[in-house]
Amino acid sequence: MGAALAQTTDFVNPLDRVERLAERRDWPVDRTNDHEVNMRVASAWNDLSLSLNWHDDLEALHLACAYDIKVPDKHRPEVIRLLALINARLYAGHFDLWNDGSVIYRHSLTLAGGAVANDAQCEAMIRQGLAACEVYFPALQFVVWAGRNAEDAMAGALFETMGEA
Repeated sequence: MGAALAQTTDFVNPLDRVERLAERRDWPVDRTNDHEVNMRVASAWNDLSLSLNWHDDLEALHLACAYDIKVPDKHRPEVIRLLALINARLYAGHFDLWNDGSVIYRHSLTLAGGAVANDAQCEAMIRQGLAACEVYFPALQFVVWAGRNAEDAMAGALFETMGEA
C-alpha cells in the first residue's frame, strides 16, 4: 500500500511529469516554481517558447506556446482574421494575439476532482500545441512579412504537395 501511495503522490502536480518529458527530449527546461515550467523547443520554422502552468484553484494544466515574433501594428487586423480562420480548424486549443503583438497557442487540461494527469495526456497536449504552431506558422508569415490577406495565407500554408520534383 505504501508504494502505491508514493506513486500517486509523486505526480499530483502534472508539472512533475511535464518536466520529466522535457528532460527526456533534451529540451531546455526551467522549473521556476511549483506552478510553472518553461522550455524552448526548436521547430522547423521558428523557436517556440512553451510555458506550462498548474492552477490549483481551477485544477487545470495550462499550455502556452509562443512564436519568437511580434506582429506589427499594421498587420494586426489581418492576423486577427487569420487566427479566427485557424481556430475554426483546430480541434483542441486556440490561438490568441496579445496586446504586445505576440501570437500564442493556448490549451488547457482540466483535472477536476483530484484526477491525475498521465504522461500520455501531458505529451499529447504539448504535441498538439507544437503541431498547430508548426502547421500555421507559414500562414502567419504570409500575413506578417508578405502582406497577404488571411484567406490567401491559409490557402498557401495548407497547400499540400504530392510526389517529388
